[in-house]
Amino acid sequence: MKKIIAFDCDSTLSSIEGVDELARIAGDQIFQEVENLTNLAMDGKIPVEEVFTRRLDLIRPTYAQCKEVGAMYLNTIEPTAKETIKKLQDQEWECIIISGGFEPCIAPLAQELGIARVEAVPLQFDAEGQYLGFDEKYPTTRSGGKPEIIRSIRAKIGRSRFVMVGDGASDLETDSEVDTFIGFFRYAQRESVAQNCNTHAFSISEIMETHLNF
Repeated sequence: MKKIIAFDCDSTLSSIEGVDELARIAGDQIFQEVENLTNLAMDGKIPVEEVFTRRLDLIRPTYAQCKEVGAMYLNTIEPTAKETIKKLQDQEWECIIISGGFEPCIAPLAQELGIARVEAVPLQFDAEGQYLGFDEKYPTTRSGGKPEIIRSIRAKIGRSRFVMVGDGASDLETDSEVDTFIGFFRYAQRESVAQNCNTHAFSISEIMETHLNF
């Protein structure tokens, strides 16, 4: 039987929120607006799709800025993530990332962790690396996107064990599609997730040590 564990990226595999760091580069006023929108969406108070375009229109990240945030991810990896992911892979778990973040930012982190499959939002740039837009049809740009990705994966592979780990409301949405949803509280303990998840962890290593015996 195929075993898959999917991780959110921001405030899970890394301590930062990549979109907030892109906004910080753009200036204090934009950062404050974007951080507020991010928190409202992750707390489940407004739909993801309501904030997605608004944040990117404010930030308009360049390719170089995405690479800068990619380096930030590498400097803020959850301390137990790399070792634990290697152990999981040794035990034939396929580790993947499912994120509402941006693929150009997350790719270096995935490579560092040895994760081959990344489900994150593609961004579009011109030849000079200036922002043109994003893939508006990508599932994680909207509510219900992460469950949609998981259903698609499970439909292709057949019988499987599937675990999802994340801190936000968009991660909690996957609860009905996976065998185990684990709320991740090391960096952010969001009320909507804490009240509605049956299982939680404060480190990636804890997940392997405590929650995968099923």
